[in-house]
Amino acid sequence: IEAAITPKTKVILPVHLYGQLAEMLAIMAIANKYNLLVLEDSAQSHSAEINGIKAGNWGDASGFSFYPGKNLGALGDAGAVTTNNEELAQMLRALRNYGSHEKYKNLVPGVNSRLDEIQAAMLDIKLKYLDQEIAHRRKIAQLYLKHIVNPLIKLPLAQKNAEEYQQHVWHLFVIRTEHREALQKYLAEQGVQTLIHYPIPPHKQQAYKEWNDLSYPVSEQIHAEVMSLPIGPTLS
Repeated sequence: IEAAITPKTKVILPVHLYGQLAEMLAIMAIANKYNLLVLEDSAQSHSAEINGIKAGNWGDASGFSFYPGKNLGALGDAGAVTTNNEELAQMLRALRNYGSHEKYKNLVPGVNSRLDEIQAAMLDIKLKYLDQEIAHRRKIAQLYLKHIVNPLIKLPLAQKNAEEYQQHVWHLFVIRTEHREALQKYLAEQGVQTLIHYPIPPHKQQAYKEWNDLSYPVSEQIHAEVMSLPIGPTLS
């Protein structure tokens, strides 16, 4: 990250992927050194933590997804941004409501992105069960980590380094293998569903076609190898 910083850099956007926080101790040190904002993508990591500090409590603001498939999911599309910065909070409240605090008075260009009351009510109920469901996800993950022993399969790391005590919440259990197609076919024949998160790197997407010719070999290799095994609070 530090090597990529230029005079134009304003923000670091760490993505807490699959249920595990990014290396936030190092990221916050860099942000403080260069006076940069930190905006966390916590969409997949509700309650994940490092050294007792949970996702959404590290940076200046954090985005959470409550899509039904997430660890804390609503009945439909929903999300939230959290922050301790009152000025930023006021701007976010305006942006989610057509750019206004007062009806028909638009301060800035905005969108209709208000959280429906029915979604909020359901999330309030489900929040009470989040820790219990995360505990079950961890049990499933530990079974995978204990019993999958194959030199052709790379398992996820629950602990990245000694300085950061990680608490993984296992939104997804993602393995890597160069033999993904064959393994996925075999598991399907055994009645085990697997998914690919995610099959196409962003720089290869049609939406970013002007960058399609760029080469990021590590990213492309990871996208060719990742596969998600079943995990969730209802899995026996």
